Amino acid sequence: MRILVITYEFPPVGGGGGRAAFDICQTLVERGHEVHVLTAHMKGLAHQESVDGYKVIRISSLRRYSYKADLPAMGGFIIAGFWAGLRHIRSWRPDIIHVHFAVPTGPIAWLLSRITSVPYVLTAHLGDIPGGVPKKTSGWFRWIYPFTPRIWQDAAQVVAVSEFSRLLALEHYPVDIKVIPNGVNLQALNPCDIRINDPPKIVFAGRFMQQKNPVTLVRILAGLQNLNWKCAMLGDGPLREDVEQEIDRNGLQDRFVMPGWVTPEEVIDCFSNSDILFMPSSSEGLPVVGVQALAMGLAIIASRVGGFVDIVDQGKNGFLYSQTDSEGMQSGLRELISDKETLLVFRRNSREFAQRFDISKVVDEYVQIFDEVAIA
Repeated sequence: MRILVITYEFPPVGGGGGRAAFDICQTLVERGHEVHVLTAHMKGLAHQESVDGYKVIRISSLRRYSYKADLPAMGGFIIAGFWAGLRHIRSWRPDIIHVHFAVPTGPIAWLLSRITSVPYVLTAHLGDIPGGVPKKTSGWFRWIYPFTPRIWQDAAQVVAVSEFSRLLALEHYPVDIKVIPNGVNLQALNPCDIRINDPPKIVFAGRFMQQKNPVTLVRILAGLQNLNWKCAMLGDGPLREDVEQEIDRNGLQDRFVMPGWVTPEEVIDCFSNSDILFMPSSSEGLPVVGVQALAMGLAIIASRVGGFVDIVDQGKNGFLYSQTDSEGMQSGLRELISDKETLLVFRRNSREFAQRFDISKVVDEYVQIFDEVAIA
């Protein structure tokens, strides 16, 4: 089957949604499908290249930052992506379009499908759903929402990455939505021998934006200065300076490392030398870093939001707290940092729990949908 994947984020650009698309593409190719990816270009990247057996086409769209896309970048991608997609469909003739993100990528797939009759499957992550990330998207959803229902209604199938995302989407788009979680390659992500670092290492991975609450993370850890720990904060964004100031204010410079925006491979390398994933986010779909953390056998301390409820078995591989419960998160961290035997049990339980998110199972479900849609 020939599958055209359209996504405005794809490694090394963007966050978890792009990484989820990457893992699906890789597994589809391993099973003999032909895959081409249409995504956004950034300075320093090739406009076309072959990656693990599939073709990546990056189109110029005014995108300037790896960690975010502003409205001009999104608008530019819609316009450029439509014309590039139309040319590609007419020359390559795919059987199906798999589009990630209803906004801003969805309009491209909808227009292309209307013109060429190639059906599309839509995967929604969270920020493309009204109310999913209020601090980031509420402003522009007020303007674009009236144009979005047809994108959902005309999809041959809609997929959400978590039950939370599905229920939120159904409040606005009454269509059939299946849940297929983000997956990981458990053979490639294998910690082999799980041991506790001395001192225990905590890791945060994501955009330095309000949604992820990186400043709150520093404040919580500042209350644990009497314990021995280290923390790596992977990522970048508009709150980086605030995070650095909070670290300095609390005299924690020797406790934190902040390498900036790193590659997916560097994220996994950091996870392989860490013990606890700490994510005090205010909203999440099904965080890819959370699933990767499971695969690498990390205990998880996180907010009880979105897809985190799908990857944390409370009291067995981690703890979930209200996003405003800083004292609770601090208590959970204190317990795991202080009790290495419990931390080791939690880490092993995470690796076992990760079996539910094996990418082969995820792709099985997508292929079934693709086959049904192509036959129809």
